Amino acid sequence: MKMLSVLIISFLLSFPVNGKDVIELVESIPVETNLDNPDIRNTTDVWLEMIGSAKKSLDFGQFYISHKEGEALEPVLSAVYDAADRGVSVRFIVDGNMYKTYPETADQLNEHENITVHVYNLSHITGGVLHAKYFIVDDKELFIGSQNFDWRALKHINELGLRIADKRVADYYKQIFRLDWQLSAKNADTAKILQSVKPSNELQSYQVKSKTYGKITVIPTASNPKIIYHLPNWDETQLVRMIDSAQESIQIQLLSYSPLSRRELYEALDFALRRAAARGVKVQMILSDWNFYSPRIEYIKSLHAIPNIDIKFSTIPEASEGYIGFARVEHCKFMVVDLKSVWLGTSNWSKSYFHQGRNLGIILENEKISQRITEKFLKSWNSDYCHNVDLGKSYERKMTGE
Repeated sequence: MKMLSVLIISFLLSFPVNGKDVIELVESIPVETNLDNPDIRNTTDVWLEMIGSAKKSLDFGQFYISHKEGEALEPVLSAVYDAADRGVSVRFIVDGNMYKTYPETADQLNEHENITVHVYNLSHITGGVLHAKYFIVDDKELFIGSQNFDWRALKHINELGLRIADKRVADYYKQIFRLDWQLSAKNADTAKILQSVKPSNELQSYQVKSKTYGKITVIPTASNPKIIYHLPNWDETQLVRMIDSAQESIQIQLLSYSPLSRRELYEALDFALRRAAARGVKVQMILSDWNFYSPRIEYIKSLHAIPNIDIKFSTIPEASEGYIGFARVEHCKFMVVDLKSVWLGTSNWSKSYFHQGRNLGIILENEKISQRITEKFLKSWNSDYCHNVDLGKSYERKMTGE
C-alpha cells in the first residue's frame, strides 16, 4: 500500500495541472520582424499569468531590473505590486554590479510592503555576476530563460524561455535561490555559508508528462561549481556531455561565444564542438552581431572554417522609433542535439558564465520539444536577418550601449 501511494504521488506531480501543460515554451520577438511563432506564447502574457496566480510566494533571481514608463515591463511590475498587496511574499535578488546601473525600480520595489530586494555582490565572492533570469511561483512553478527583467527583453529582443509546472523541478531551483538569498544578505557570513554547501555527486533528473510533448526527462543545470549542490548538474559538464553524445546534428543559438576568457583559452565547449565536427556531426550556430571585435571574431572565424561547422550572424534591424541601446539583438541561449534533447539556459558561452557567475539552465530529453525548438532555430537561420560568417571580411564593431 505504501509503494502504491508513492507511485500515485509521483504520477500526480508529473501530470498537467488545472488543464495547463506542465511544460510551455515562451518567446519574445523583436517588434517589426517576422520571427514570431504564433503557437508559442509571448513572455509578457505568460509572466502576467504566472504572477497573477501567486497565492503565497514569488521568488525572483534576476540579473537586473530595467523599466521605462509606458513600456512593456509596466504591467508586469503592476502585477508584482498587486501580488504583494494581496499578501504574497515577494523576494528579488539582483546583481550588485548591474544594480549600480539600474537602481531605481529595485529600490521602489524594496520600499513596498511584502517586497524585499537583496543586492547580490557575487563578484566579491566568486568573481562573477548573478546572470540568471528566473522566478518561482508558490514553490511549484518555474520560469527560466534568456529574458532579463527588462522592458526591452519583452519587446525588442529575440528570446526563448520555459515555464514548467512541476514542484520537484521547482525545488531544485528553490534550493539555489535560498543559498543566493543567504549569500546576498547584508552582513552575511559568506565563509560559513559556503562551508555549508557540500556538493553531491548524484545527478538530479526528473520525469514529467506533457500533454503536448509526452514523456520528458528533465535535468536541471546550474553554474558555478562553487555554489551548486549537485556537481553532475553543472552546466559545463552537461553541455560537454550533450555535445560529445551528438551523432548527427547540433543547433546552437546564442548572444555571444568566446573561447578566450581573460587572456586564457577556454577549451571545454570549443574543443567539444570541434570533436563533434571531426566525427561528422553537422553543427549550426547563430550568434548575435555583438561579437564583431578582436580577438573574439577571429576565434569564431576559425570555428566556422572547420568542415561540418556553419555559423551565421544575426542582425536585427533597428525599430522604426529609432535606436534603442542594449536591444534589437539575438539573445536566445539554447542548443539542440540530434533533434532529441535540448539545453536552454541563461549563460552565454564563455568561461566566466560557467566558472565564476551564477547561471541556470535546464535540459529536456524529448524529440517533440527538441524538434519544435529546432523549427524556431531554422526560422531565424533561414531568415533575412542571418548571414554566413565571411572569413575574408573585416567586421566593424557594433555600438550596443545607450
